[in-house]
Amino acid sequence: MSKCVVVLDYGFGNVRSAERALAHVGADVEITRDYDRAMAADGLLVPGVGAFAACMRGLREARGDWLVGRRLAGGRPVMGICVGMQILFSRGIEHGQEAEGLDEWPGTVGPLQADVVPHMGWNTVEAPDDSRLFAGLDADARFYFVHSYAVHDWELETVNPGITAPRVTWATHGKPFVAAVENGPLWATQFHPEKSGDAGQQLLTNWLATL
Repeated sequence: MSKCVVVLDYGFGNVRSAERALAHVGADVEITRDYDRAMAADGLLVPGVGAFAACMRGLREARGDWLVGRRLAGGRPVMGICVGMQILFSRGIEHGQEAEGLDEWPGTVGPLQADVVPHMGWNTVEAPDDSRLFAGLDADARFYFVHSYAVHDWELETVNPGITAPRVTWATHGKPFVAAVENGPLWATQFHPEKSGDAGQQLLTNWLATL
């Protein structure tokens, strides 16, 4: 039986590309901003394109902040992509202005520290050996990035031995940055799996398998 995935339509993100990619790997996909339908779905995908602060405004207007928090409180899977990943952190700084994020993870989204910005094109990642998100993918698999901002420091410390530490994947463009996170029901990627060909399809298939 196919899993129902809602792509949250809050005004920011390539919702049609995400819809097609998820449908291609067997999901029953709906694009909506309806709170109840998004709460009831097996999985919620939060895309994001544009500025951090603008995406946060759109998300709050669609009650997406409540939606993400409520789903995670109940252990319901959520996946963020690109700026949809960035807004899961505490704050974003763009052009010297700070905006609050969802604060699911501590950390600051800031300008890429590289000679060439934006980071646009294909790049490899360094995933943990026990990653479920990257299961079945070769170490030299390449993913498609388009961004000028990133998280360069992972700040969440897991000291309770009974709690599984988040799996953090890194990529390098100038200085290393967080490329993906797996943290219980909350997963996210800085790159675009829906634009990453066979590797992206395998990654989305891995996510669907957890729903």
